[in-house]
Amino acid sequence: PVTTNDEMGYLADTLNYMSGELSKSGEYQHKFVANVSHDFRSPLTSIKGFVEAIMDGTIPPEMQDRYLKIVVDETERLEKLTQSLLTLDKLDSKGRPLHMNDFDINRTIKNTVATFEGICRKKMITIELHLESETLMVHADMEQILSGRELYVRADMEQIQQVLYNLIDNAIKFSSDSSIIKAETSERHGTVFVSIKDSGVGIPREKQNKIWDRFYKIDSSRGKDRKGTGLGLSIVREIVAAHNQNINVISTEGVGTEFIFTLEKSRGTN
Repeated sequence: PVTTNDEMGYLADTLNYMSGELSKSGEYQHKFVANVSHDFRSPLTSIKGFVEAIMDGTIPPEMQDRYLKIVVDETERLEKLTQSLLTLDKLDSKGRPLHMNDFDINRTIKNTVATFEGICRKKMITIELHLESETLMVHADMEQILSGRELYVRADMEQIQQVLYNLIDNAIKFSSDSSIIKAETSERHGTVFVSIKDSGVGIPREKQNKIWDRFYKIDSSRGKDRKGTGLGLSIVREIVAAHNQNINVISTEGVGTEFIFTLEKSRGTN
């Protein structure tokens, strides 16, 4: 207990603070390991069970393709989790340099959207691009989106591509079939704003501060896809913070969710 305001009291208060921070660190490490173990154990148990059932004949040959497909899906889930953990480890490493350069954020968004052509076609999702006075409707055909107005930013392009991929992937995951997702860029006073907005089920207000926590997952009722790692938004926030920029979320249940992050506009462009 701290009972005085002199140097000994200050020292005691400082030691108490240090003890509290170490305790939090230990609890976080324990929780982190428990979450990683849980997320690895589930797919490994599934893979082991199906492979053993195929080997001992419990699953007949005519049904094996179906269960082998599940095994492949589970291995992809493990691969995604491993890659996410490696990404977070790199982001946590102190002094990790950003490879800053000037690039066209509009083109980067278009290229990233194009990678989702297959899932957009399957779910009949339309992605609207509102890129600084240029509006494009992206359905299944992505071939006409690679030209248009340029908007240059200064950032680490590879990491910003990861941010865009994670946000668009989330938007698709939690959107219903035949819905619309909007990607928008705008520029004000030397700052570029990037928005990814879906018309999905939304995030409950009381859970919006928790979505940035590692391994935190919204109730599975938010979407049909239960293969998420709970690390995507943590990676997004880490990358944006490393650029000394900001990201915010605006969400209403039953209406949709919008993520908005900022980037520094390139000084060499108008």
